[in-house]
Amino acid sequence: MSASPRVALLANPHSGKGRGRRAADDAIATLRARGAEVQVYAGESPADTRRLAEVALASAPDVIAVVGGDGTLSGIIDVLAAGDVPIALIPAGTGNDLARALGLPRGDAAAAAGLALHGHPRVIDVGELHSEGRTTPFLSVAALGFDAKVSDRTNRLRWPRDALRYYLALVIELIRLTPMDFRVAVDGEPAASAPGTLIAVGNTASYGGGMPVCVGAAPDDGLLDVVHVVPLTRMRLLRLFPLLLQGRHLTRPEVIHRRAHTVEVSAPGLVVYADGERVGSGECRVTVRPAALRVLVPATGGDADA
Repeated sequence: MSASPRVALLANPHSGKGRGRRAADDAIATLRARGAEVQVYAGESPADTRRLAEVALASAPDVIAVVGGDGTLSGIIDVLAAGDVPIALIPAGTGNDLARALGLPRGDAAAAAGLALHGHPRVIDVGELHSEGRTTPFLSVAALGFDAKVSDRTNRLRWPRDALRYYLALVIELIRLTPMDFRVAVDGEPAASAPGTLIAVGNTASYGGGMPVCVGAAPDDGLLDVVHVVPLTRMRLLRLFPLLLQGRHLTRPEVIHRRAHTVEVSAPGLVVYADGERVGSGECRVTVRPAALRVLVPATGGDADA
């Protein structure tokens, strides 16, 4: 990299309930203090951020720094992947599960920004979810079933605020809990009935800010981790949650785990979430695009999910 590296910084000031703006300010100050030439692009909407990503790439920077959460980055993955410029992710979202998987500094924008200057490139995979006639890239986990319904319910509730809204959604969906009549096909196998409570398809191990539903998933192995939880009663599901939070659920008889290149899932009433956003319904096909993105990581390259 040149003595004065050129950094294009894409910021989502609205990410993480205002953390994005503070993180961007800290990152800009750090980079300029260390001699980098920083051009700032602040998007006011997903469409605006995508447009600015294209503008930033056209300026031929040495590095693109992205300030925001998993949703911010996943919304511009295909633009950035086409440019083949290394990416420095400065976590400022709610969950930051990709940052967790890559061992990036969380809660320290200055340290994360420093990776734009001295980070080591790690080439990672990108998941792709095909549903409702569109393809949506994602970085962490695609959720299908109970957990996706909780996310959907949370987004539709207008009261209460903050975490209490999630807990209320969780209670509502527990009361409404019924098995889903999944049909699943893995790597071209014939579709088969696979009733269950939820299915998670992971490029990384965690979602929801650190819940390791696909514990052991690696973002650079060219595979997806598929976790299928069979039909459970409310009490059995509540008993499984502490094991899930500790990453100890894969050995349970009610949990089926396998790795695959392609997964097709359908079910009546199916809702699909990935990287915290609703991305499909009814039926979907999940694939992986190997070695799609170069991300700058600490020298240890540690996988914090492990």
